[in-house]
Amino acid sequence: MTHKQVLLTLLIVMGWLGYTQDLNQKSYSLEECISIALENNLDLKSADLLANSARVSHQQSKANMLPSINGNFNLGVNDGRSIDPFTNDFITQELTFSNMGLSLDMTVFNGFRLLNQAKQNRLNRKASELEKEAAQQDLVLNVTLAYLQVLNSKAVLDLTKQRYETTKKQLKIQEDFYENESGNPADYADILGQIANDETSVLNSESNFNNAKLTLVRLLNLQETIDIEAESILLDFEKYNLSAEAVYNEALQNLATFKANELRIEAAKKGVSVAKSQFTPQVSIFGGVNTNYSSAAQLFNSTGSSLMETGDFVTVDGQDLPVITEQTNFVAESIGYEDQLDNNLNTVVGLAVNVPLFNGFRAKNNVALEKIRVEESILELERTHLDIKNAIAQVHFDMEAVYNRCQSLLKQVEAYEESYRINEIRFNNGVSNFLNYVTSKNNLDNAKVNLTNARYEYLLRVKVLDYYRGIAN
Repeated sequence: MTHKQVLLTLLIVMGWLGYTQDLNQKSYSLEECISIALENNLDLKSADLLANSARVSHQQSKANMLPSINGNFNLGVNDGRSIDPFTNDFITQELTFSNMGLSLDMTVFNGFRLLNQAKQNRLNRKASELEKEAAQQDLVLNVTLAYLQVLNSKAVLDLTKQRYETTKKQLKIQEDFYENESGNPADYADILGQIANDETSVLNSESNFNNAKLTLVRLLNLQETIDIEAESILLDFEKYNLSAEAVYNEALQNLATFKANELRIEAAKKGVSVAKSQFTPQVSIFGGVNTNYSSAAQLFNSTGSSLMETGDFVTVDGQDLPVITEQTNFVAESIGYEDQLDNNLNTVVGLAVNVPLFNGFRAKNNVALEKIRVEESILELERTHLDIKNAIAQVHFDMEAVYNRCQSLLKQVEAYEESYRINEIRFNNGVSNFLNYVTSKNNLDNAKVNLTNARYEYLLRVKVLDYYRGIAN
């Protein structure tokens, strides 16, 4: 199979595949693509998780100012030597024990550390929400640019296909001349080579078009390829009237990234206040209620008295008489679980003061580190200002250069169209040679492709400038 046949086969197969896919594909507008991306994009979901994490941290910092109340309960069996929790005596028997209690602890003052932590986390929460908004703005811009790149690639593909069709028509004319032996055989051979060049251009344009669609699909996080609505973007444009400085001033008011960085600075300053609280005493109150149970605990009840010999003797008139004493009799009775819990109930309440005297300069160094973080946050904001200002200036300069290039290319296309019209007539009538014809044709085709690329380049840069101004799409 010749090179020409291989190219033609590929074109037919790709065209058939594209046709069958188009039957099943929905055509998406730019607004639909943006909506899908905002719902599916993984990077945006990560930003959303970070914002949710900051929200939970803020809620927890507020909850830290509430009292801490905890309850405890345990029940166990001990076999062998142990201490009776009821009498504190050593015993050697199986013992069932139980303890329960309720404790409260509340910080009264700690240098406003908890309050400043809550304020710091509130600022971090707002910054995270704005960073999520900035991620949305970035995503909208990237989807818009990718969408325009698909349109650009499609427009270039259409131009290369038109070039290919025009060359095929010319090939048919030259075939008739060649078969009638009335034309120049070299012209016929040259146009066959031009056909191969045009086929290669179509294949390259197909590849660029598919790559552009894949880039868009990745941003949308879809599993299938998509088609787009070319009618949703207008290529008619006017000269951009805003200066780079005006765009930058609007960006300062509209871009979420600036506001987020400013909040990060305020949060870092609160971090310094939190660190300084380590120098102050901490005052807290505490209280508790506790009780216990022991299976060894018993209650001894009196059942009367009886006379018993003590084992001692007295001698009366030479006769030993035993000493008798009266002894109270008791009966052991187990104490119930609920009764023990009630009888053993005890409470405690107090005030605790923790005064920091020396901690290896930890507090001092923590304050120094927090101050460094403040400086880092300020530098990050300054860097963001500088980067965005330079980016706007560069995009604005490129936009003006592309606009001027479009004007030149419009004139070039008009000139080459007239040149091609004349050379095509001359070539078909045998007045001119193929070299003049194909040169004129290539000049026109290349000028059209360049004009199309320039138009989309201009539109891309306008969209970037609109993004900095806070305009979605």
